[in-house]
Amino acid sequence: MMKNSFLLLLLLFLAGCAGPPPYVYHYIPGRTAIMSGGYAIAPAAAPADVQVAVAAANRIAGLPYVYGAGHSSAEFDTAYDCSGSASFVLRAAGLLDSPIPARAFRRYGEGGAGRWITIYARRDHVFLVIAGLRFDTGWTGGPRGPQWSMRSRPATGCVLRHPGGD
Repeated sequence: MMKNSFLLLLLLFLAGCAGPPPYVYHYIPGRTAIMSGGYAIAPAAAPADVQVAVAAANRIAGLPYVYGAGHSSAEFDTAYDCSGSASFVLRAAGLLDSPIPARAFRRYGEGGAGRWITIYARRDHVFLVIAGLRFDTGWTGGPRGPQWSMRSRPATGCVLRHPGGD
């Protein structure tokens, strides 16, 4: 069933009926992070800000989802929502000054997919793809909350953005 849903989404995209293509994991040696025990390991060749982003995401991976959490000025919180987790990761990497809501990510940085970091932003949800792995609070096959995933995810309604210079 999952494979049929993905094929339908892909066909809709190719026909021009949907937004960007869904996130689909593709391993590329030297360019894609790998997962081990729920955490990501960045490729050795990844730039320093990508290495820091992966480490920051690992720090909050597995924490619970709480709507509105992760938007405080504190360095670390005990729970995160989608935009709180994306903000935490990008702030840690020096790519964002302060937390922002999901809809604000639709105007963040530059348009299109990035080389190392891509933001998938809708009005009501945001997730990151860092070195090819998805960091998200949903569609992971596990409980809601920030975590890494290689599972495909539709991107209907998303705008793709990336940090400037990436």
